[in-house]
Amino acid sequence: MNAHDSSRMEEVLSGAGYRREEKAENADVIVLNTCSIREKAEQKLRSEVGRLGLLKKKRPELVIGVAGCVAQQEGEKLLTSLPQIDIIIGPDNIPELPSLLAEVSTGGLPQVRTVFDVDQPSFLAAAPEPGRSGATAFVTVMKGCNERCSYCIVPYTRGPERYRASDEIVSEVARFVAAGVREVTLLGQTVNSYRDPAGLLEKVPAAGECQWRHTRGARARQDETEFPELLRAIAARVPQLKRLRYTSPHPRHLTSSLILAHKEIPILTHHVHMPVQSGSDSQLRRMIRRYTAAEYIERVTALKEAVPGLTLSTDMIVGFPGETDEDFEATLDLVRASGFVSIYGFKYSQRPYTPALKMAEDVSEPEKGRRLARLFDVIDEQKAAHLASVVGQTVSVLIEGTSKTGHWTGRTFRNEIVHLGKEVTGELAAAELGTGAIVEAKIDEAYKNSLAGTILKVELEADAPLAPLELKISPKSPHFGDQKRLPVLA
Repeated sequence: MNAHDSSRMEEVLSGAGYRREEKAENADVIVLNTCSIREKAEQKLRSEVGRLGLLKKKRPELVIGVAGCVAQQEGEKLLTSLPQIDIIIGPDNIPELPSLLAEVSTGGLPQVRTVFDVDQPSFLAAAPEPGRSGATAFVTVMKGCNERCSYCIVPYTRGPERYRASDEIVSEVARFVAAGVREVTLLGQTVNSYRDPAGLLEKVPAAGECQWRHTRGARARQDETEFPELLRAIAARVPQLKRLRYTSPHPRHLTSSLILAHKEIPILTHHVHMPVQSGSDSQLRRMIRRYTAAEYIERVTALKEAVPGLTLSTDMIVGFPGETDEDFEATLDLVRASGFVSIYGFKYSQRPYTPALKMAEDVSEPEKGRRLARLFDVIDEQKAAHLASVVGQTVSVLIEGTSKTGHWTGRTFRNEIVHLGKEVTGELAAAELGTGAIVEAKIDEAYKNSLAGTILKVELEADAPLAPLELKISPKSPHFGDQKRLPVLA
């Protein structure tokens, strides 16, 4: 989400006449986009502002801005502790950045804008440029979060859930594909909670059905959303999109209809990042996660059965208040049962404005460290076994760029990172390769976190032409009658 917001800020500033400067020493404006999900990120911000403050002493005209979640969380308080800052701007106020800069640049006081657009939600549309958009792109479908997990500051820094109209989402995906993007990742704090505010999506197969042993029917129906309908609409209306991903979902919205979408939509990649946080039911209750370990395992198992070969990754917190040795062992059991091949694991740290602040910190830092190390040991073992199983297979790889050694590098349909030989021999032509090319490769070797392979043939050239086609939209859409400005690709 922060990478997406940074791209939108760059587009807004470019539209206002600014250009990107690689060296901070030469910049007129420096904007730090921030995350506050963990305390360490805040510490990095304060350190970086202090460093830039030395530069500002030499060049008083330098404007320093802080954007993102720490800006939203702290607001004007940041000006007291970090007086070097000129602009503080929240995630919903990105379009205002040029006007705030104009105010500061003409001698105005520091500017603070951290207002949620709850009454009239808006989503800053991307403006992709052909040849400059890369192989992959992020598209926001919703923002905010209603889950209120006891450890999480996101509802405070991102506000309540607000959804983007489905035709706007489809149109933005189409623009990215027209610019050469092959893979789109849909973004949201709880991305699969999506409901179309425009009411344009048709009900899909299995919507509202309950096949679960561990979730009551009425509650399972409450978990239903329109996210599967959105996935189907994108696949149908932007047929030249090659790969579709999403992050980060919530387990309770992994419904029968979403699992069926994974089974039936060919461009949905065979990898899902499904945060779980703990394998202990008592900890999940204290975290206010709204599912049990059995429910989680049942649903991800059904997903893997529907899509053979699908891989899973997750988020985990160790050392949450009240976590016993038994709770942690339950977490390791869930990790093994789910077969995760990668993980974002963290030691619990207190965050402002969260309910968990009222809970006693009863797990020591050394114990948190030991538990995290054990968690990584289990995951590393599962990851090594998985990567070793891919050796000898022929896989499809989307080239995303080059590594430091000059080799092509990309990801498979299951999200494994693959390093490819830089030499092009035989029938392959070097002109066919490049960022955005999709190649067939044989996997030769497994490393700790990635794979090495040899290119066999090019499935799709990097600069393969894309033929524009008129986008068909619903008569209920506010854009009906104006289809020409909403391209899709055939």
